[in-house]
Amino acid sequence: MSLSRILHTIDKTQHLKKKTPNKLKILNDPIYGFIQIPNSLIFDIIEHPYFQRLRRIAQMGFSNLVYPGANHTRFHHAIGCMHLMQKAVRVLRFKQVEISEEEENGLCIAILLHDMGHGAFSHALEHSIVSEISHEEISLKFMKKLNQEFDGELSLAIKIFEGKYPRKFLCQLISSQLDIDRLDYLRRDSFYTGVTEGNISSDRLIVMMNVKNEELVIEQKGIYSVEKFLIARRLMYWQVYLHKTGLVAENMLVNVLKRAKELAGKGEILFASSSLKYFLYTQINQQNFTDETLEMFSKLDDYDVLSAIKEWTNHQDKILSVLSKMIVDRKLLRIELQMDAFSEAQINKKRSKFSKELGFSEEETNYFVFSQEIKNQAYNTEMPIYILNKKGKLKDIAKASDQLNILALTKPVVKHFICYPK
Repeated sequence: MSLSRILHTIDKTQHLKKKTPNKLKILNDPIYGFIQIPNSLIFDIIEHPYFQRLRRIAQMGFSNLVYPGANHTRFHHAIGCMHLMQKAVRVLRFKQVEISEEEENGLCIAILLHDMGHGAFSHALEHSIVSEISHEEISLKFMKKLNQEFDGELSLAIKIFEGKYPRKFLCQLISSQLDIDRLDYLRRDSFYTGVTEGNISSDRLIVMMNVKNEELVIEQKGIYSVEKFLIARRLMYWQVYLHKTGLVAENMLVNVLKRAKELAGKGEILFASSSLKYFLYTQINQQNFTDETLEMFSKLDDYDVLSAIKEWTNHQDKILSVLSKMIVDRKLLRIELQMDAFSEAQINKKRSKFSKELGFSEEETNYFVFSQEIKNQAYNTEMPIYILNKKGKLKDIAKASDQLNILALTKPVVKHFICYPK
């Protein structure tokens, strides 16, 4: 072969290498270390703009106003979940549970995309941007749209995600009281907030997983890990997810968007990105959630909302500008929590007082004085976590545990709060 022919062949080979990127990437996660992307399909899904948007959605809303380190995103969480799912499949296969390559792929894709439908600031604005439709339903819409783009390769993942796949334990790995989602977010949120009470042993829980009668179960040796998991979940809710400062900040954010939509409905011109403007000036619900709506939703993230709020601090509407400035400067409303509901007389007294002080009508004061309730139920006996004893019998953790507080965790705890200006 001539030298020119050899050089031409080398050039062609290098050109082909450039056109065909390596899709078997390894990511470095601060919690789990190296995470491997299992195949080119999952790599392409991660590279898709729909999924990349999760980099711009905070995992914990405004919790960083309380815990400065809590700046991780839904992207972090989704990748971590995929990693734990791969571990769970390996453990179950080692225990002679048959899981096909297609089922493993379906599980990894379903858990990777389970939070795709979260809007800006995750749960904070779930029913503010669109109404009557949950983030799970929007996740499903994204998955179906991606399934069209990837020629039906997500069909099995969608069945598992919807809970319609006949093998129950596969669906439970995606959604149950001991699913992969919870195993990641408790450990991850504990890590980034520095709240050590939530630091569960996800590895230990996964190693103790097994399947009995197509039901996902935990072996007897893992009972104490499950107990710790349930207690950690309860503590994380009271200490982090339902922290009073986070509660007041997220409710103020909801009220900012509510006021902006009210002004938009009156024809007021508001600064907003094209995607945010679409949702401010259009009332979106389950009935009119079209493909166009999905595309606009896929372009909406925390950056749109934050940049708008910063600009709204200068808006001529006093309610919108004051609320926006309070959020930007972290000068939040005062909040009081108690076990009993606040009476109408107590709420009206606050409204009347601050109506005069702020110069707002009593109706406008509702943006600054409001009362709600929060609920925390660490364990729901209607969806039991089963412990598999050495005789092969299944028992609900609430009955199998010798810890009395596990039974106490089955009862929902309701607290009430009122917010008002300082």
